[in-house]
Amino acid sequence: MATFNDALRKSIEYFNGDELAANVFVTKYALCDKEGNFYEETPDDMHRRLAREFSRIEKKYENPMSEGEIYELFKDFKFVIPQGSPMAGIGNDHQIQSLSNCFVIESPWDSYGGILKTDQELVQIAKRRGGVGFDISSIRPKGLSTANAARTTDGIEVFMDRFSNSCREVAQGGRRGALMITISVHHPQIRDFIKIKQELTRVTGANISIRLTDEFMCAVEDDANVELRYPVDSDEPVMKESVRAADIWDEIISSAHKTAEPGLLFWDTAKKLTPSDIYADEGFGSISTNPCGEIILSAYDSCRLMLINLSSFVDRPFKKNSRFNFKKMAEISHKAQRLMDDMIDLEIEQIDKILEKIGSDPEPSKVKKIERDLWSNIRDQAIKGRRTGLGVTAVGDTLAALNIRYGSDKSIDIVEKIYKTLAVSAYSSSCIMAKERGPFPIHDFSKETYHPFLRRIWEEDPELLQMNERWGRRNISLTTTAPAGSVSVLAQTTSGIEPAYLLRYSRRKKINQDVEPGARIDFIDDLGDKWQEYDVYHHGFNRWRDSLKIPEGKTMSYESLEEMSPYYKSTSNDIDWIQKVKLQAAAQKWICHAISNTTNVPSNTDVSTIKDIYMQGWKLGCKGVTVYRDGSRSGVLVSKEDSNIDNNREKGYIFYHNAPKRPKSLECQINHATIKGESWTILVGLLNNKPYEIIGGLSKYVEIPRKYSTGVIIKHPRKTMNSKYDLSFGEDDHQIIVKDIVSVFDNPNYSSFTRTISLALRHGVPIQYLVEQLQKDRDADMFTFAKVTARCLKKYISDGTKPGNGTIRCNCESADQPNIVYQEGCATCLTCGYAMCG
Repeated sequence: MATFNDALRKSIEYFNGDELAANVFVTKYALCDKEGNFYEETPDDMHRRLAREFSRIEKKYENPMSEGEIYELFKDFKFVIPQGSPMAGIGNDHQIQSLSNCFVIESPWDSYGGILKTDQELVQIAKRRGGVGFDISSIRPKGLSTANAARTTDGIEVFMDRFSNSCREVAQGGRRGALMITISVHHPQIRDFIKIKQELTRVTGANISIRLTDEFMCAVEDDANVELRYPVDSDEPVMKESVRAADIWDEIISSAHKTAEPGLLFWDTAKKLTPSDIYADEGFGSISTNPCGEIILSAYDSCRLMLINLSSFVDRPFKKNSRFNFKKMAEISHKAQRLMDDMIDLEIEQIDKILEKIGSDPEPSKVKKIERDLWSNIRDQAIKGRRTGLGVTAVGDTLAALNIRYGSDKSIDIVEKIYKTLAVSAYSSSCIMAKERGPFPIHDFSKETYHPFLRRIWEEDPELLQMNERWGRRNISLTTTAPAGSVSVLAQTTSGIEPAYLLRYSRRKKINQDVEPGARIDFIDDLGDKWQEYDVYHHGFNRWRDSLKIPEGKTMSYESLEEMSPYYKSTSNDIDWIQKVKLQAAAQKWICHAISNTTNVPSNTDVSTIKDIYMQGWKLGCKGVTVYRDGSRSGVLVSKEDSNIDNNREKGYIFYHNAPKRPKSLECQINHATIKGESWTILVGLLNNKPYEIIGGLSKYVEIPRKYSTGVIIKHPRKTMNSKYDLSFGEDDHQIIVKDIVSVFDNPNYSSFTRTISLALRHGVPIQYLVEQLQKDRDADMFTFAKVTARCLKKYISDGTKPGNGTIRCNCESADQPNIVYQEGCATCLTCGYAMCG
């Protein structure tokens, strides 16, 4: 046995000093008993545990893989990575939990009894470490009559809060539950659903998504009306209303732009192309998704996840002659699908333990009925469908190692080829297992003959059609692409299908208070959860850097290396959104379920662009699309510029901002002012013709050649040997040098003053706000300099701009319509003509 600190120390060694990866492993996946004793100190111990258990299952069937072969697949996270719950639960005798990552339960029956049943089912799944989703379109809308004392229903909102709160109440060793709530776009309360999470204190324990039909999307395109109705699938609804589809669409997009929710599910596409929906009559019709949206499921079905590390199939990474080894990937994918099927047997063993535990619990049978029925239903669905969730990770690193820019046309082509290889290999493996082990029990080839997704695979490999017809296949639906966040930290790769987030950033890890007492707290979110922050330098970039042959004695800045690297313009906010959606759609063609993929856009992205992203996702055949506008809500990944840990750790929060990164040079306007006999020079650096930073002081300290009387270039400060700072302006052969920056200012406080103003400018504070504040406090020691600065900034206030904070008064203040705006830098009242130029 080992202590937490022992395991952490050994794991840090295993991960070559990567403290984040070590912490994730020890707190989430290392085998540990209830007293906090650790039986595994490194992932190698875990991989041997997993190999033993999978080998035990393999021996039940023909042509088993050996324990040693399975271990080599897992070792060092190189080829195959069971995801999350399987790593924590397989072979774990210290805790009774499910191995499934994802569950969907039936929609709530439209009664208090039905709603409370759903509430209990989600709690029972969450306490066994599962994420759950369900659809609430079945709940009658607000105002309809009821047969109880209330007379009318409160509608969906109060029950969404209930489900969310229940999810947040359940914790498994510090790990909160995960919940997805979906609804049909045709539900009469769709507008309430859209806006509910704009109140930041509501539904904090769930993700929400809308099931969009082709009927609705076509109405949006045609600017036609669409019907809201209840029940949503009824031909004779008891409530219906015709509304303009584009109005609903605009509300959806506005909310997604503001808060990154709701997510959108293109439901007709999903049901048409998900193979398990062939068996809707047998109980496998899709009704909702798991919390991250990548697994579309029927009621009481579940899925386990496993990943293939694509970066291991790049031969000669980062070299000019690098190539992707498709043959090796096909071989590993074939074996991984066998392991996925083995995991179903392991899960059934776990469910049997859960049912045994329920049976031995002291509560009376009537108390345990819902829990027992729930797990019995899940067991039955696992046996009948044998659903798997095989996916990939490290797409971003793989493209970089092939010297292909993420989002380029070439990247889309090779990503489709990779996913095609995954699909064909997994289906081939499933057919061979059907021959050796038997098909999933309800398989019926006659129902599958014309399914568009299956035919796509059969056309790629006609032999698979013959195998399916002769033997069937072992698994009802096979493939997906999950977010893969935590396990990609362990594999030290990019996550899932995503690009590198940034090459340098801070990553948050939620603190498990039960395992990590006294852990350092860097951030407390709006929900009270505590997080640690880790500085992350992207491992793939570091591997590329280490592959360079830099001449001895030569050094290069990190920024220069970034621009040289294959990751340049390939991080999350750099990628053209159209190309990102195209890449997702290319992969989706070969995926049974769906893809968890986030299209990241900068904070200044407008609503119309968000609208275009979603519309393109639907047209290109995606099953769902998620867009995250930078800063629209807090997340696990934080840019280095957004993370100010030292200054905010005690307060428990981090400020978010959207300041554009400073370029190497800025266009500069030179401003002169004389107040009380003193001459001042203020340099205003412009980015996109807007003030970005200011530098200024007494003119006697700054010599500006006549050639630069109208404008210069501000370049980055550079540190000199005497530890002071020089600032260079202008062309390299005609420098304007401001020496010893502290001495530029007669009062050193001016330096802090201009840095603060520059900070405000970068972060988008309206200029009129700054000007008005600078003109206050006439008796202050620095008022002269503040007035100089205000004069220089006024010229950048657009004519017609209204004052920012109501501090400017005019002579007709008592009149009915004082109308103060800026004109040519002066605050002017259009009613009485009063002007204040300062």
